[in-house]
Amino acid sequence: MADITRVAAGHKANLSNPNTSEESKEHSKTLLEGELNSDAPSDGNVADYPGKHPGNVAGGLKAAIKNPNVSEEAKESAKERLEDMDA
Repeated sequence: MADITRVAAGHKANLSNPNTSEESKEHSKTLLEGELNSDAPSDGNVADYPGKHPGNVAGGLKAAIKNPNVSEEAKESAKERLEDMDA
């Protein structure tokens, strides 16, 4: 069976691909919101990522905040998640 994260990544790529049909994009969106979302972490807490080291997660969030290629929205999300980890 395929790894669910790879399947989800393929559907996410399909959504941003300008060469795929709207029908295909709707199918991918439906799967991402439904079936594939059932195994996804609920709110981004480290406890939702079994096997992930909290220090590594925090380091990734800090890197995202300082990365000039990351959107402001993603930086804000990373800041909030980092604050939630400290609480």
